[in-house]
Amino acid sequence: MDRETENRIGKNIRMLRERAGLTQELLAAKMQVNGCDITRSAVAKIEVGQRHLYPDEILLLKKILGVTFEEIFLTE
Repeated sequence: MDRETENRIGKNIRMLRERAGLTQELLAAKMQVNGCDITRSAVAKIEVGQRHLYPDEILLLKKILGVTFEEIFLTE
């Protein structure tokens, strides 16, 4: 994935997380409870496009944030 797309997806995740009223730490904790080994630091890196997302993380983000894949991946 190109850098611009990763940055946009990261911004989408940040916006969706904030809309859900979650901090990075709380989102990471919710993901950990659901079996995903992720830290707050990793969430921060995803949001600024410095870390790739894994499929299990995408599925959990969708579930925890109550959003669609389109909302996560919208790049325009």
